[in-house]
Amino acid sequence: MSISDGASDGTDNKKPRVEEAPPSRVLHIRKLPSEASETEVIALGLPFGKVTNILTLKGKNQAFLEMGTEEAAITMVNYYATVNPHVRNVPVFIQYSNHKELKTDAGNQRTQAVLQAVSAVQSSGSSSSDVQEALAAVSSPVLRIIIDNMFYPVTLDALQQIFSKFGTVMKIITFTKNNQFQALLQFSDPVNAQHAKLALDGQNIYNSCCTLRIDFSKLVNLNVKYNNDKSRDYTRPELPAGDGQPSLDPAVAAAFSKESNSLLGKIPGALNPLSAAAAAAAAAGRVALAGQAGSNGVLLVSNLNEEVRVYGDVQRVKILYNKKDSALIQMSDANQAQLAMSHLNGQKMYGKIIRVTLSKHQTVALPRDGLDDQGLTKDYANSPLHRFKKPGSKNFQNIFPPSATLHLSNIPQDVTEDDLRLLFSDTGGTVKAFKFFQDRKMALIQMSTVEEAIQALIDLHNYNVGKKQHLRVSFSKSTI
Repeated sequence: MSISDGASDGTDNKKPRVEEAPPSRVLHIRKLPSEASETEVIALGLPFGKVTNILTLKGKNQAFLEMGTEEAAITMVNYYATVNPHVRNVPVFIQYSNHKELKTDAGNQRTQAVLQAVSAVQSSGSSSSDVQEALAAVSSPVLRIIIDNMFYPVTLDALQQIFSKFGTVMKIITFTKNNQFQALLQFSDPVNAQHAKLALDGQNIYNSCCTLRIDFSKLVNLNVKYNNDKSRDYTRPELPAGDGQPSLDPAVAAAFSKESNSLLGKIPGALNPLSAAAAAAAAAGRVALAGQAGSNGVLLVSNLNEEVRVYGDVQRVKILYNKKDSALIQMSDANQAQLAMSHLNGQKMYGKIIRVTLSKHQTVALPRDGLDDQGLTKDYANSPLHRFKKPGSKNFQNIFPPSATLHLSNIPQDVTEDDLRLLFSDTGGTVKAFKFFQDRKMALIQMSTVEEAIQALIDLHNYNVGKKQHLRVSFSKSTI
């Protein structure tokens, strides 16, 4: 939109017109620094009332600011007549405009995003400092993302696929804080970040789980040192992987590009739970998606232990005859296999690292009748210990990665804190903290390390604590 109030150039030295425009809620601002942003111009009007529109004329170093009322505009002009306004330490000039309102192009996405953020905060009756914070936030291209109810694994690559629908994703850093998977994601433009937040906040990545909670970060630029499964700078492919961190596997990258059609095709919506879970777990587990490996519930596990039951119902187990420290484990379905693999692969137990991958086998075969396989194969299909038999069970909502804090349930009323501390200390670990829930049927117990918590879970899940009650132990997302 081309608009002028008689000043041909914001940097001219012409004398101001003798005839000033009558009061109007639209104000004309001149001699702005060329690098001034919309947020800085809006900030001039914030102390005086609601800002409803803005138009910047970059080439002329000018802007038009529309206030919510004429009274607010008058107060603003009167104030700045006695106190010289500055933007970036440069004095600017403010006067009434001949225009009674601004009719700007709604397609100016950045301006609309800034105005929406300011309007939302002002409408809530927040303080001016909150408004200033909102302005700073909406100017940031960095989003802070928290994943709630993470039933399926979520990877850096999955986030890139989802958020790139709203603009160019420059950098991503993933981490775990307070036992929650979080990420910082930087777009090339703050407007892209605003649109992604508006469209994705509160959406589920997979059906009924993995809910996105999105806020603006106070950071405006991410410093990424390594390109690996936990951080990525897409503008600097030459960055090293870092010590002990796997670099991006070309096969996994290729698999993700093939699976892109399954990733959040439209908003609102969710990912297809099976194919998307397979894609996400593939990146976490360092395996490709092609062929039979991504479509069955059989895992190949080294240093097998009962811990795998935390992530699904184990149906059959077969210890390999020529490699006794490895086994095939058949879960109830492919989703449970993917989940167990992503959470357990790379975990430390008995001083060794567990290795979990998807097997090429579709099922674990039982030995033929009359054949003695030395007890290497077991069928657990009818085990009473299965946690996930009931469809829609609450257990599905309480699946978390291994952590030092364990959740205990089904505790008899006569079992004390000292009893439980002693019981868990006997597993070889150190109890750092303990907390009963109000009804005392449940509790949290914190071991000194994740490895100790894993060992305690293996030893004490389904432990008989008396009166035919068996202790239920699982990993917790909480801390004490």
